[in-house]
Amino acid sequence: MAGTSIQMQSTRQQILEYLQRHGRGTVKELGALLGLTSTGIRQHLTVMERDGLVEAREERGRVGRPTLVYSLTEKADGLFPKTYDSLATVLLEELRESEGNERVHGLLQNVARKLAAPHVQRVQAKTLRERVKETASIMEDQGCVADWHEGDDGDFYIDEYTCPFPKIAEVDRAVCALHVEFVRTLTGSDTRLTRSLMRGERACTYRVRSASIAEEDLVPVR
Repeated sequence: MAGTSIQMQSTRQQILEYLQRHGRGTVKELGALLGLTSTGIRQHLTVMERDGLVEAREERGRVGRPTLVYSLTEKADGLFPKTYDSLATVLLEELRESEGNERVHGLLQNVARKLAAPHVQRVQAKTLRERVKETASIMEDQGCVADWHEGDDGDFYIDEYTCPFPKIAEVDRAVCALHVEFVRTLTGSDTRLTRSLMRGERACTYRVRSASIAEEDLVPVR
């Protein structure tokens, strides 16, 4: 049973790679590539379509019935390796060397505000408690594992158990300031990083309190 499962995964991987190289493919073309019957190819494509990895459209020829042509979805494209982390790290290094630390920090703050902008409507006209709750939900929508709670001291805390950019943060901790500003923008309140995954702690914890209250005892972001 395990061997059959591995073989099925290998077949679907070959289908993904073929569609990535050629941009499209038919059952006939994929069958010729993999040495499978049309029925076998369709079974794989049905599963992949269900999983949101491929999509089909009809293509009419000059004669005969239309042919189903398959192509990759955006979700499938995300399965292939990307070098965004390396690119971002190099860009930060170059910017720091040419513009200095203050300029890097300002740039990250601006980026955070732009990333938060599409979500601002979700937190408008809400209490601080509601904004904190909604911000944690937005972070989860972006693929992070996060929750929130109110502390005995009256402050609110968002715990983020997964780093959205771990490879970059390992090299340059300044990028942590981006998510601090992201949380601050959405909650509209004073936000500080009190725990950090990069320091070996269980989560990145953002302490949120009314912007009118002075804040001390924070974990340095830099």
